[in-house]
Amino acid sequence: MADQKHLEEFMEFLSIPSVSALPDHKDDMRRAAAWLADRMKRAGIDGVEIIETKGHPVVFGRKEAPVANAPTVLIYGHYDTQPADPLNEWVSEPFKPEIRDGKIYARGSSDDKGGVFPAILAAEEVIGRGELTVNLEFLFEGEEEIGSPNLKELLIARKEDFKSDLVVSVDGGMYSVDTPSLTVGCRGLAAVQIEVTGPRTDIHSGQGGNIANPIQALAQILAGMKGPDGTILIEGFYEDVAEPSPMEKEAMATVPFDEEAVKDQAGVPALFGEPGYSPVERIWVRPTLDPNGIWGGFQGEGIKTIIPSKASCKITCRLVPHQEPDKICKLIEEHVKRNAPTGVTVTVKSFPGSSRPYVVPGDHPVLPVMTKVLRELYGKDPVVNRLGGTLPIARAFLDILGTYLVFFAMSSPDSGAHGPNEFFRVEEFDRLRTGLPKLWAELGKALK
Repeated sequence: MADQKHLEEFMEFLSIPSVSALPDHKDDMRRAAAWLADRMKRAGIDGVEIIETKGHPVVFGRKEAPVANAPTVLIYGHYDTQPADPLNEWVSEPFKPEIRDGKIYARGSSDDKGGVFPAILAAEEVIGRGELTVNLEFLFEGEEEIGSPNLKELLIARKEDFKSDLVVSVDGGMYSVDTPSLTVGCRGLAAVQIEVTGPRTDIHSGQGGNIANPIQALAQILAGMKGPDGTILIEGFYEDVAEPSPMEKEAMATVPFDEEAVKDQAGVPALFGEPGYSPVERIWVRPTLDPNGIWGGFQGEGIKTIIPSKASCKITCRLVPHQEPDKICKLIEEHVKRNAPTGVTVTVKSFPGSSRPYVVPGDHPVLPVMTKVLRELYGKDPVVNRLGGTLPIARAFLDILGTYLVFFAMSSPDSGAHGPNEFFRVEEFDRLRTGLPKLWAELGKALK
């Protein structure tokens, strides 16, 4: 059980509103980086530095094992969080942590301060006992929640500093609170913003009937991107998608998936998605296209009789092997321009921070090691899975450093990451803190 001192430290870390997406929290980001660097130094980690980037800083440190020819393992995580909106749906304040029913409630508790802080505690304990059998490096970034736009450049510039035999991400999670998972990949990401412009300025709606309405035009464009069954209709979108092998489909069919529990957790009457694929296949090996936000026109109380000048939306796509983000963004742009109604002009802007899909080879030597450690921690074999979301840096480590990344993080799907009332279970905190030393010990033998 986590001792009170460690929980109090964790809650102090959680109380820093390190929201990378919001400029108002720039000073909080630096405060969180400084807190992290200081705690790493006190844990006995050497060479701790706060590395400046064009955006928020990276915190780095290392500790060499007192044994010859030890392999090097880099621990990756992030200290930035998502914004806390909508605030009115939180039971307690997002940056005033509370423990209720064995759960630590706070923004960032699960994603990913609950990965970062236990990793430091694990290192502190192993260093203190003199039992470190791998060289450890720690790279904690402050921009994961905005797509890691500056980390790739840093990896290139300081390639030798970050060289390792394996990257272990403490960002991610397990299949459920009592079912471990061996995560072998994640989907990629592409993001665009569409802007539809009609009249030069907002005009009186008495002009309706002669002037195209940008909101209506945008709704038509969006409606044409998907069929009623969820199939994406953008020409060429599925062209490069790698279908799962029969063996992969067979393995996915054995994954325990509770459809009723998923519906209940999401609060929806039914699951929905591309036909011909199971729910597990749809979130692991099939691509998506989702509008994330839409706006235009009058947003205040009551009525304002106008035809708005502009309407806009943001769209993100989760990508699978072998889709390329740049190509997907281009296909979306071509679709929008081809299907724009008469009377409006459209622009499509791609966002930075895109990421290619990522998969660990099935014969990688670390997978049996991970299976062994997870079996010991949970008392059962892990489910082999992929993340439905994206960890952009996973592909960057492979492309830039030639190093594979594996996920070793304990949060559960019900933790509310990115939503209101996010939490991290105390038992998950303990499991990660005690599990990492076991993993490092096994890696010391397997990678030597």
